[in-house]
Amino acid sequence: MINENEIYNGLSSLEASKRLKKYGLNILKENKKISPVKIFISQFNDFIIWVLIAATIISGFMGEKADAVTIIIIVIMNAVMGFIQEYRTEKSLEALKKMSSQTTKVIRDDNIQVINAEGLVPGDLIVFESGDKIPADAIIIQSSNISIDESILTGESLGVSKDSSNRNNSIYMGTVVLRGKGEARVVETGMHTEMGKIANLLQNIEQEKSPLKEKLATLGKILVFLCIFICIIVTALGIIRGQDKYEMFLLGVSLAVAAIPEGLPAIVTVALALGVSRMLKRNALVRKLPAVETLGCTSVICSDKTGTLTKNMMTVKSIYYNNRLYNDKNFKDSRLNMIKKTFTFCNDFEVNYREKNIDKCFIGDPTETALIKAFFSNGNEVKEFLKTGERISDVPFDSNRKMMSVVVNEHGNKTSYVKGAPERVLERCKYIYINGEKKILTAEYKNKVQSALSDMSSAALRCIAAAYKDTGLVNGNQEKNLVFLGFAGMIDPPRKEVKASVLKCNEAGINVVMITGDHKNTAFAIGKELGIAKDWKEVITGDELDKLDDDKLLSKINGIKIFARVTPEHKLRIVGTFKRKNKIVAMTGDGVNDAPAVKNADIGISMGLSGTDVTKEASAMILLDDNFTTIVAAVEEGRVIYNNIRKFIRYLLSCNLGEVLTMFLSSLLYLDTPLLPIQILLVNLATDGLPAIALGVDPKDEDVMDEMPRDKDESIFARGLKEKILIRGSLIGICTVLSFLVGGVLNMPLRTCRTLALGTLIMSQLIHVFECRSEKHSIFQIKFLSNMYLVCAVAISVAMLVSVIYIPFLRGVFHTDPLNLFQWIIVLFFSCFIAGINSIYLYLNKK
Repeated sequence: MINENEIYNGLSSLEASKRLKKYGLNILKENKKISPVKIFISQFNDFIIWVLIAATIISGFMGEKADAVTIIIIVIMNAVMGFIQEYRTEKSLEALKKMSSQTTKVIRDDNIQVINAEGLVPGDLIVFESGDKIPADAIIIQSSNISIDESILTGESLGVSKDSSNRNNSIYMGTVVLRGKGEARVVETGMHTEMGKIANLLQNIEQEKSPLKEKLATLGKILVFLCIFICIIVTALGIIRGQDKYEMFLLGVSLAVAAIPEGLPAIVTVALALGVSRMLKRNALVRKLPAVETLGCTSVICSDKTGTLTKNMMTVKSIYYNNRLYNDKNFKDSRLNMIKKTFTFCNDFEVNYREKNIDKCFIGDPTETALIKAFFSNGNEVKEFLKTGERISDVPFDSNRKMMSVVVNEHGNKTSYVKGAPERVLERCKYIYINGEKKILTAEYKNKVQSALSDMSSAALRCIAAAYKDTGLVNGNQEKNLVFLGFAGMIDPPRKEVKASVLKCNEAGINVVMITGDHKNTAFAIGKELGIAKDWKEVITGDELDKLDDDKLLSKINGIKIFARVTPEHKLRIVGTFKRKNKIVAMTGDGVNDAPAVKNADIGISMGLSGTDVTKEASAMILLDDNFTTIVAAVEEGRVIYNNIRKFIRYLLSCNLGEVLTMFLSSLLYLDTPLLPIQILLVNLATDGLPAIALGVDPKDEDVMDEMPRDKDESIFARGLKEKILIRGSLIGICTVLSFLVGGVLNMPLRTCRTLALGTLIMSQLIHVFECRSEKHSIFQIKFLSNMYLVCAVAISVAMLVSVIYIPFLRGVFHTDPLNLFQWIIVLFFSCFIAGINSIYLYLNKK
């Protein structure tokens, strides 16, 4: 049983821990995950691999046991590398899902705490508000104007009103708070909830397919057929020349295994997953992998001001009241009592009475707590003040009304207190409070108020107005015919690092736009300081926006840098207009009403600290620190990831093309086979595995943010990549054949000639991997040691080559001869020749 003390104070951490052991985690069962064993076995689920294994087993029975065993070992090693890639990807995606799981506010140890929702237990007291997702089945204890979207359970899209009465006080896991706020006691968790009974309908994170991965999978299929066709030709030509049929068949299969880039889509997933991990370290949590690709295309960032461009550390600097300004040294003046009552009663803050530090004592929205800190020094002062009245009703803040109101019972008298945007509050006022008296709000008084408001907002102060009404109507017109009291001007200083980030965006061709609900003057003052806007012509308000039709807005939108006093509907329209301009839009949001705009943007970004659950679920990325600089860092990381994908595509396809052409050209020229099947498989193992993966973690180019945003529909092979692959792959094949021919011209044994070809093919690919690190810089300009993973991968591959050439046992297995210094010079000449010419060209071209 839950006792009364638990209802009002919540559980203790100790009791919650005990109940968690008893009831288990508050999670829904999911489909069974793929086991590591199945992932490993799936590496062999390929027709060509089956053919190769069958052929090697047959060759083993025919006496070629050493070759058969070695080929099987190489196939298994390739499978192990593929397994590592896929397993790491699965783990990364699991970690991503866990990181983006729901959090909830709970009262434990008499304090509000934010915990992972899976840690909830029956008896917990949860706190929720508009935009939150209910984390468990619960009974409402305290309520204020609550409406819940229960469509996920009932299919009904209309909101359901809830309150703390016995008849309508149940709320359920997965439903969404449309309006209001309250506290509720958890009664069921996990699979025991109503949602648990239909658990298969709910999945928090969709593992969407990457469009780039899909394109590369299609490309891979085309390359498979092309490679198989060439392999058949090579095999047929060898048989026509009278070579052993079985040997040529095995050669064709081995060449197909080496040439087909079957791991290309998997490596893309690995690169995206690793990129997500790097973004997480920079406080950007990506919920959907396709967003990583889109981030690199971003051409417009629509950012909220408060907390994103600014520190979200509100401090009240001035209060306009009774036709005069009060500064922070005299806020405790007794003459400010009426405005003090408004900002205290009409406020959704919480108090931690145990905390002595005033900055940590008050919990809630920074604007709300700033208003309390202006008048009180500690929690006990607030506690005593709140005893003078009892809040009996409220109408929560609404982004369209831009105000909130409460009705307070003060010793039998009901008074309505209202706070909100000054112009919205002012338009509902009929009177003004002057020298303790209620007077008609004349045009003269209104002009004085608006003049003071303009001065304060021009000084980058955010203003919140206060008003009251003598007779509070619980469900009536408590927001009409109000008495205007005044307003508080508070400063939210810009984040110092944002100015540099805005400059970086400008240099990268990314348009930064501020979208805020603040006054036009305040928004421009902050925007000008951060370098977002330079002229008043670049600022527009929501009211001015309403006067523009869609075509007019389309023609003007590129010149607008700041949208002030906007509603969520305006945000949706702004995003849509930028998209009509063929811009790739990143949009930030935190409130429930921001969700449509966030979802409609190419990259929806929600706030991790202040964002609602609804907005987080609509977003593709969550800012864990609510900082604009994190958006820019994520865009930069998106560009780096895309470039790294291009790097290993360039490397893999060039190398595979070189391998195919080596065999194809030798067949056309009626040469002896330059490489044996087991040697081709060795090339595949030495060059296609570790070096390609290492390119996926290549550090960023210093000038990655100096480029213009790429087009969203741009082919992965755009900007000359296709030509680079074709030319470089052809040259690798030609040089390998030439080194084989040179060995023959110098009367070297066939086995030595094949060793020359093997060395040339492997070394030219390992040199080419460093060329692939940059599309603009030559190999002489690349910092080799900046990617130690790649250096180590290449070192391992070189060690494998040296081992099969000089270790007697491996020489016998791979049919190689030890090379002398002159022969190594031949290998290195043909391996380095192309890279040298290419690098000199790039270097001179840049000069």
